[in-house]
This record gives sequence, structure tokens and C-alpha cells, in this order.
Amino acid sequence: MSISQILPLIPQALWESVYMTVLSTLFAYIIGMPLGLILVVTGKDGIRPMPGLNLTLGAVVNFLRSVPFILLLFFLNPFTRWVVGTTVGSPATIVPLVISAFPFVARMVESSAKEVDRGVIEASQSMGASNWQIITKVILPEARPGLINGAALSATTILGYSAMASINGGGGLGAIAINYGHYRQNYAVMFAMIVVLVLLVQVLQEFGTRGARLSDRRIR
Repeated sequence: MSISQILPLIPQALWESVYMTVLSTLFAYIIGMPLGLILVVTGKDGIRPMPGLNLTLGAVVNFLRSVPFILLLFFLNPFTRWVVGTTVGSPATIVPLVISAFPFVARMVESSAKEVDRGVIEASQSMGASNWQIITKVILPEARPGLINGAALSATTILGYSAMASINGGGGLGAIAINYGHYRQNYAVMFAMIVVLVLLVQVLQEFGTRGARLSDRRIR
């Protein structure tokens, strides 16, 4: 199958890749951001140290991060079928993408939040701010550039995972690369899909870089 015959398939595949990446990133942040903030708040130097909770959550996050995505993809097939009714297609791929990505997001959020100047937090505490106010009015606004950069990095990682998931019946650009490239030994098709994926990564990263720069109070 030539490149010209593949071209009509690319718009739909591109949409599926973007759809999977955006939704998976969104759900991963819905789960991972609170976890990351809890890890910061309950840490040894946090505003509400809770060593037991911090150790338990940290262990769960580290365990999930250590499982290779390709193994998690197949292992979660029964759970994916229970959630969406099937294990193939773009909606089904979102389930393992989210479960694989949210621990990564949690650590990204934790890392960004820990970069907030301790003096700013202590000043807020001295003025009587509650823990919730410190999180929402100090930590999150101050960590915003890092969080935006982290979101872009997470999205590019999830995009790569979505292409890998095509081996288990996922859609998107990876499906074209595997079904029409790898299985048919058509390296031109595989190379074309790599180029499209690389360009998409560049776009996502550029959005993240610009967003982080615009949100950084230090350069205003």
C-alpha cells in the first residue's frame, strides 16, 4: 500500500490520536493532581505532615509507574472491557492510558509544587491562611508554569503510549503504522507516521512552553 493510498486515512487517525491524548491527559490530571498535592502536603516538609499516608500513596504511585505500559495494556483488558464494553478502539485505549499516566502526573505535580519558595508558604501561614488557602492561593499559582510544562510533557508521553496501544487494537496514527506499515513491511508508511507523530509532539510542546512562559509571574 503506497503513501498516496494511506493519505485519506490520516485525518481520521490524527483526530483519534488527538482525542485519545487530550482526554487521557485530562483524566490523568483529574486523578493525578490531587494525589500529587497530597504527597506534597503530607510530606516531611509539608504543611500537614502525615508520614503513614505519604508513604502509602508514594508506594502505590511508584508501583504503578514501574509497570511497563505494554504489559499494563494487556493486563487491564478485563477491566477495560468492564468499563467501556470493549478492548479495541480509541475509547477503550483511554482506560489503560489514564491508569498508566496518572502516577506520572502525580509525581510531576509533586515536583512542581515542591519548587514553590518555602518562604512564601511560611509567610502565608504567619498571616493565618488555612491549609486549603495555601494550596489554592499560594502553591498552585506559584507552581503554574511547572504544571503547564508538566501537562505538555505528560501529553507527549501519552501520545507515544497511544501509538504503542495500537498493537492491542487501539486506533490513531499508531494503527496505520502497525497495520499498514509493520505488518506489511512497508517502511515508507511507518516513516510517514513517525514524521506526523513527531510534528504533533512539537506542537504540543510548543503550546506547553508558551503557556508556561505566559503564566510565569517572574518574567512579567
